[in-house]
Order: sequence, then C-alpha cells, then structure tokens
Amino acid sequence: MAEESGEEYLFKIVVIGDSAVGKSNLLSRFTRDEFDHNSKATIGVEFQTQVLEVDGKEVKAQVWDTAGQERFRAVTSAYYRGAVGALVVYDITRRTTFDSVKRWLDELNTHCDTAVTRMLVGNKRDLESIREVTTEEGTELAEEEGMFFIETSALDSTNVSKAFEIVIRDIYEKVSRKILSSDSYKAELSVNRVSLDLSKQKSYFSCCSS
Repeated sequence: MAEESGEEYLFKIVVIGDSAVGKSNLLSRFTRDEFDHNSKATIGVEFQTQVLEVDGKEVKAQVWDTAGQERFRAVTSAYYRGAVGALVVYDITRRTTFDSVKRWLDELNTHCDTAVTRMLVGNKRDLESIREVTTEEGTELAEEEGMFFIETSALDSTNVSKAFEIVIRDIYEKVSRKILSSDSYKAELSVNRVSLDLSKQKSYFSCCSS
C-alpha cells in the first residue's frame, strides 16, 4: 500500500521475525516512544501509524505487527497484502532467530512484490555481553540478500527511529521515481512546460550498519 493523495503518502510496513525478538517493542518505541518490560505475545491484528515529513511531504507509515501468528507459523497472506516495506527482525542473543531470517524472507517474497524495501534488524543490542550473532554476520546476510541492515535496541531506543526512517525514505524515493516516470506525469509536465532538474535528486541511504 503506497497511496499518494495530494501531498500525503500512506505506506504499509510489516514487521516480521520469530516470536520474542522484540517486534512489538520496536513498534511501540517508534510510534509512542514506549517500552514494555512485561510485553506479552501480541494477539489479534495490531498496527500503529506514525507521521513523518520527507522532502516537505507528509508521509504516514502504517506499521503492522505479526499479531502473535508467527508462533504458529501461520502469518497469513492478508497480513502482507499491500506492504511496500518490511523489517525482518532477529534477536542478536539467540542464533536460532537469525537462522530463521531466510525462511521469513522466503515468505515475504512469496506474498509480496520484489520491490518491497527490506531492512534486516538485529535487535537487543543492549545485551552485547550475551550476543550470539556478530554484527559482521548480519552485515554479510543483508548484503547477500540486497537488504539494508541495522542493529537496534528497543529498550534504550538505539537506532529504532533510524531503522524505520531509512525504510520509509527508500519507499518514498521509489514512489517518487515511479510518479516522475509515469506517462500522465510526463504529459502534465509537457503541457505546463515545467522542467525538473532530476540530477539534484540524491539517494539518501544506500546501506546502513552500525
């Protein structure tokens, strides 16, 4: 779902990964700047909306949590429908959650367009002393899969907003390019004799690790 109406954009972003990797807390930290130490598995559909400004345009990010379905490996196609961005999350202290990333990517690719902006997120960076997955391993997997990569801590908020903002900006730039290349837009430019210096447009991020 990448809807554009006037100056407003609405992007659907899904957060996927094994149970208890911190997906719900990443979502609540990003949208409400909250962290629940007693967070229980999400039940039912849950999404939060956050409004950002990108290049002077209002962008609404509708971020969906897997609603506990991942425990039963039953995340439905409806959950992915219309998604234009995805955060694939693992817990840096549990290697099994990192090993599951490729399964989640396979599921994402099955249900979504290949153009979906994907970010690999190594969460719980605050637990460095019991880390099982190195930053280098995360970086390598992300490069192999053509994804952005970042490590976060929902607990102390490290890189949480940054992770979502990178994804949202990349989606926005893809949508902007699509609009600029559309025949109707080109025709409108021709009629109005408006010229755009596209060379001034620069990619904001290519890849990110920290």
